[in-house]
Amino acid sequence: MKNYITEFIGTFFLVFVIGLTTNDPQSWAAGGTPFAPLAIGTILMVMVYMGGPISGAHYNPAVTLAIWIRKKIETREVVPYMLSQIMGALFAALVYFFIFKRSMGGPAPMEGFTYNLKPLLIETLFTFALASVVLNVATSKKSANNSYFGLAIGFTVMAAAFAGGGISGGAFNPAVGIGPLVIHSMLGGGDLSCLWIYIVGPCLGGIAASLVYKLVNRDEFD
Repeated sequence: MKNYITEFIGTFFLVFVIGLTTNDPQSWAAGGTPFAPLAIGTILMVMVYMGGPISGAHYNPAVTLAIWIRKKIETREVVPYMLSQIMGALFAALVYFFIFKRSMGGPAPMEGFTYNLKPLLIETLFTFALASVVLNVATSKKSANNSYFGLAIGFTVMAAAFAGGGISGGAFNPAVGIGPLVIHSMLGGGDLSCLWIYIVGPCLGGIAASLVYKLVNRDEFD
């Protein structure tokens, strides 16, 4: 149970910070440069340090999928982990609504990119990068007991948000897509037509990362 509670808490704060920093007009720094990716990467970093020793600090169904393929989580744990993450994201979107009396919205592709594969590719590639970093800094024997795993993971998401967030919507995490978009839709703010991008893309990225990890770290599987 402690693992699921930790996954819920970590995902909650990740999504809540995303909502607070991407839906407030004051969340733009001088010159129009968003500081949202900085806040998002930082909260993920500290939540990873918080939950790493307890649950492994996945906070992302695509990461859980990659770690399961890597055989670092038992099959019976996969669905409860993913459900805990999604519930944390849903609760974050509800708390946002309770505070502001409006939906936090959800990720959406750049105008003109909605109905093509470009946002899907961005979501896949940056989730591949994220899952690859997680596998190499948090599950590899070569980097066991390191103290930089949280920094590496947080900075990866920060860079992904800066570079690709404006194109794809910058979820890189099915829970980040599902929670806000489902609540937004329930409150009458929109439909779920783009949700598949934030499920399929990250999951493809997680699967690809685990397969590449096995390919380049064969010594760990011999």
